[in-house]
Formats: sequence, C-alpha cells, structure tokens
Amino acid sequence: MAKVILEVRCNEYAMRDANPHVPWSPQEIADDAVSCQDAGASIFHFHARDASTGEPSSDAAVYGATIGRIREQTDLIIHPTLGATSVADPMERVAHIPVLAKDPATRPDLAPLDLASTNVDPYLPGKGFLTEDLVYLNSVAGIRSQAAAIRAAGVRPGMALWNVGSARLLGALLDTGDLEEPAYVEVLLSDLLLACHPATLDGLDAMLRFLPKGRQLEWVCVIPGGNVLELIPAILERGGHIALGLGDQPWSELGTPRNHEVVARAARLVSAAGAEIATPAEARDMLGLP
Repeated sequence: MAKVILEVRCNEYAMRDANPHVPWSPQEIADDAVSCQDAGASIFHFHARDASTGEPSSDAAVYGATIGRIREQTDLIIHPTLGATSVADPMERVAHIPVLAKDPATRPDLAPLDLASTNVDPYLPGKGFLTEDLVYLNSVAGIRSQAAAIRAAGVRPGMALWNVGSARLLGALLDTGDLEEPAYVEVLLSDLLLACHPATLDGLDAMLRFLPKGRQLEWVCVIPGGNVLELIPAILERGGHIALGLGDQPWSELGTPRNHEVVARAARLVSAAGAEIATPAEARDMLGLP
C-alpha cells in the first residue's frame, strides 16, 4: 500500500463559536502547523484571517508572515488559499501568489484551483438553507488564467473537484497543458453543500469513476461539514489520501479538539488499516515538488 498523505485544513472560514481553537493569526496558524506535523501531517492548508475578528484577509503581508513562520519551524508542504468566495475577480484572487513567490522564505508549494462554478449555500435538514445567495463563479478562462499565474510563480496548482463536471474539466485542462502531472486533486464530498456529491461511499465512488484515466494523480478526500474519518478504510482501499481539520467542521464529536488532535486521530486510523503516513519529504516526491 502506498504511503498516505494527511493534509490539514486548519481554518477555512470557520469562526470560534463551536470550537475556540480555530487559528486565525499568523503565529496561531504557525504554532498549529508545528503541532500538526508532529501528529503526522504532510501538507498544511490555511486561509489568512484577521487576527482579531477572524474575517478573511487577502493581504499578501499576512500570508507572508504566516508562511515565513511555518517554514522556519517545519518542512510541511504549504498550501495557502486563493480566497474562494471572498474574492470575486479570479486574477485578484491569485494576486498574492506571485508576490509571495518572490521570496523563497514565503513562496508557497501549492495553491488551490476550484474547477467548478457552484452554489455554495449550506443546507441543514430541518433548518433549511443557512444562506441562499452564495454563488462561486469560476469560468474556464478564469481558471486557466489563475493556473498560468500560479505556475509562472513557480508554484503548483492543487485542484479542488466539486462534482463530476470538475473531474471532467480536470481531464481537459491536463489535455491542454494548462495543468501538469503528477496532479494533486482534492475530491470534495459533502452533505452540507448540495453542489457536492454526498459524503458516502456511493458519492466517493461516483467521483472516482470520472477522474481522468491514464493520468498521474494523487487524490485526497475532503468532506466540508462532515467526518472524513468514517471513510478512511474505503479511501485507503481506493488509493486515496486524507484532508481534514477545524476548517471543515468543529469536530464536536471529539469535544473541542485542536487540529493536531484531529490529525492524530486520522493517523491512528491509517495505521490501524495497515498503511503508513507519508512524511512531508515523501509527499513532495509523490507530488513532484522540489
């Protein structure tokens, strides 16, 4: 069995009402990264946030301060966000990546590309829609422009697949040369976000059937609003990797854990399934990163 990559999704847009341990400031995020590497993480994904309010930040200086601290203390693969729904214009969304890449101390390893335009309003049975006007727009032209800007900065895109259409678009962009192999691919499943396939074995298998064939892919399962731990045996059987963290849900079933505690739980389940966790260096080799 191939070694398993564990990616931390440390904060996303999560607030602290359900879990007070969501990291916001550059130092909090960096401290979180150190603990997560010790627990078995290979990749660390974060959103820059206002240290006081938790509001999303697009400030390259905040990203740089965070990456610099993480790089000083870990050898994790660093995967900052592009802002997703908080930044509408695709080129504004990616603008901080070339700035960060000018300095080796703040250059990210990966930057995400969302390969879909979707409704992202959360829905809870019995409560209804929590919002009803969140549309995440990603035109093909915008995706290709972002991919070009990321690659020109010496950073690798990591693709987020929201549905089967995203998987088909991944194949097209590999065909056109807009994306390169080995490709790092996040397969999103969610019961909370109706744009995604459900967070079930059927939902996972439906997505995997449409991944482009004959390509070098390393795919990781992400479940916004849900518990990916329950699918770990099935994910490993199918050759996948794991992404999880307080950015996806507060993990109330574990109390109010910190990210490293959730990572440690996943690492134990991976080991119990007879697989080994990839170190950051081993994950770099798997993804073709320098």
